[in-house]
Amino acid sequence: MSHINDHSQQAMPMTQPHNIQRILLAQPRGFCAGVERAISIVEKALEIYGPPVYVRHEIVHNAYVVEDLRRKGAVFVREVDEIPAGGITVFSAHGVSEKVESSAKLRELPVIDATCPLVTKVHYEAKHYEKDGREIVLIGHQGHPEVEGTSGRVKQTVHVIGTPEEAEKLEVNNPDMLAYVTQTTLSLDETRDVIAVLTRRFPSIKGPGEKDICYATQNRQNAVRMMAPHVQLLLVIGAPNSSNSNRLRDLGAEMGVRAFLVQGAQEVQQEWLAGVTQVGITAGASAPELLVQQVIDRLKEWCPAAVVEGFEGIVESVHFKLPREVRSPILRPSTDNVTQGAA
Repeated sequence: MSHINDHSQQAMPMTQPHNIQRILLAQPRGFCAGVERAISIVEKALEIYGPPVYVRHEIVHNAYVVEDLRRKGAVFVREVDEIPAGGITVFSAHGVSEKVESSAKLRELPVIDATCPLVTKVHYEAKHYEKDGREIVLIGHQGHPEVEGTSGRVKQTVHVIGTPEEAEKLEVNNPDMLAYVTQTTLSLDETRDVIAVLTRRFPSIKGPGEKDICYATQNRQNAVRMMAPHVQLLLVIGAPNSSNSNRLRDLGAEMGVRAFLVQGAQEVQQEWLAGVTQVGITAGASAPELLVQQVIDRLKEWCPAAVVEGFEGIVESVHFKLPREVRSPILRPSTDNVTQGAA
């Protein structure tokens, strides 16, 4: 049976009366192994090679993380053609298409790949199915960087669908030669319903099933499920463009809890606390623990609530090895690039 560990501290005086008794913290929450690896890659690249280090797209979906790395010398670009010759280049945790990878190779940019290993696994699966002659269906959100990267790992057209309704309408060339892969940050509920339609309509379809769902995505959703019956308000700390953070907010709402997605303490509104005795807090896989603490501090300015480590979920022990390029200085950034960054 789950249990709660009380870690309450002396609260600041409240400025307006509220009846909050406890602030429950979801467990696990915040950074996953893939995000920790990606951030470490940029930080270590800056240490080893010096600024600037160029990162294609946001390294992870969190403005605080991006701005912190920018202050340290990271330069975020939309495409690799914006990177000067010789510039140390990092691909984000979401992965990139073969076209982007080839473009960097043609320009002989020194590249460090921060793609989450779980996303890389999906890339391999898609290429394997294509090699078998199968048409690829990708269950995911159109326009998401991970979906664009996975779609760009195969040469044929990829069918991107995100709902059971879209699966019902899907038209393919050969119903007997299909395969599907999934975006790692979707929920099991989202993929399960879509997969059910695909397997009913196309009995010969191949796919990895639920194995592609990121462990961190599922663990954080399970933690919200455990906590939701015990709170009247759920605050999810994460970015508006973070798929897994949005899903945590939606999940809380589906379970009958008033739920809000906030990027930080400044977005928390005092009126949300009316009639609330217990507040739940969680954080998406790209949100640092510092933001969680800042939200707690803001709540405690309004009410002397006890801070409680929530119902214990799975203890995550996953760790991904860093690429060799940031374990020792083996890349050769151009002198012009380093000088340019110091200007």
